[in-house]
Amino acid sequence: MTAALLPIARAALAGPWTRAALATRLAAVPLHAAPNRDPEDLATRLLDLSPSPFFGPPEALARLLAELPRHHPPPEPPRTRWRAEVPRWETPAELAAALRLTPGELDWFADVRTWNRRADQPLRHYRHRWLGARPVEAPKPRLAELQRRLNRLLLNQLPVHEAAHGFRPGRSAATFAAPHAGAALVARFDLAGFFTSITAARLRAYFCHLGYPGNVAAALTGLLTTVTPAEVLRDAPPGAERHRLATPHLPQGAPSSPAIANALAARLDRRLAGLAERIGAAFTRYADDLAFSGDLPLDRLRDGVRRIATDEGFRLHPGKTRIAAAHQRQRLAGLVVNHRPAVPRADYDQLRAVLHNCARTGPAAQNHGGHPDFRAHLLGRIGWVAATHPVRAARLRALFDDIDWSGND
Repeated sequence: MTAALLPIARAALAGPWTRAALATRLAAVPLHAAPNRDPEDLATRLLDLSPSPFFGPPEALARLLAELPRHHPPPEPPRTRWRAEVPRWETPAELAAALRLTPGELDWFADVRTWNRRADQPLRHYRHRWLGARPVEAPKPRLAELQRRLNRLLLNQLPVHEAAHGFRPGRSAATFAAPHAGAALVARFDLAGFFTSITAARLRAYFCHLGYPGNVAAALTGLLTTVTPAEVLRDAPPGAERHRLATPHLPQGAPSSPAIANALAARLDRRLAGLAERIGAAFTRYADDLAFSGDLPLDRLRDGVRRIATDEGFRLHPGKTRIAAAHQRQRLAGLVVNHRPAVPRADYDQLRAVLHNCARTGPAAQNHGGHPDFRAHLLGRIGWVAATHPVRAARLRALFDDIDWSGND
């Protein structure tokens, strides 16, 4: 064996002891003397064996070569861990740079060490108020801007099921309701505590599943979740889910929460869509509203929706399930769907009356709800009508254009 390797040893010792020079000389060795040996690999291994020029006769080098394995097995290609087309932030420093933050600022806003949740009110990242039994947890401007940036960079790229219609470009309450128009039966279920059901632990596991290292997943989670302060919980109205709010959760009021909630509900949507297909029904979801329609086997549907929601970490609101047949008013997301999605006539008539009175007596006298921007409020309601009935919306807009807003400046 040693004698067979002598041509390789002589070629190696015949010139400069550098990788390039070794590989060039070894490539000229006849193949029968160096079968299955790659010159580049062999040159590298000779340098590993003797970083400085080898001193000794060719026979000594040949004996050393005989003890080496014939070749290194080719390395396996690295398996990609990324499960979606997302920014591949490998470290918290890369995440901070993408958000235009220093690492210290990222630590402060992500609150991974829970400093902020123990701080006094002026230093906290969120403002809190109650809307019935629901908490509205609105991030302060700097954190809100970071969350909007995360929407653009990451959250809007996350996979979402086609059944989801809320908070998506090109989707609306009208597209949510349209598949159920004219159905024999329409069933609506409500998910209780839709945002607060998504805990920080669940969100961090999701980011790790996407491929992010644990420390990056923890920082992302911290930027997107909060804990309701104890003094806010003490003032909670009846029906508030204090135990959920005391756990890190998605805040209702953050610009990032809808997109991440849609992504976390993708498996729920997929399973509910499978249930709908099996029973011959249509299914759509708008935030926490689940809608099914068709010739529905109601007992099977109720049991299936409840079981799947529970399996996926959600639960149904016990008092908000609604079943309506074709001879009853069928409503979804505030729209009547008996024939085609439309704002109820009573709502349209009421808005038309408000606009007429605004033109007659001035808008200030009609702002009974105390809206800080009454003009924008009315335009929003007109836009709501326009989504399903452009002709009616045009009539409302004509009334709106007759209003004198000069006294409201």
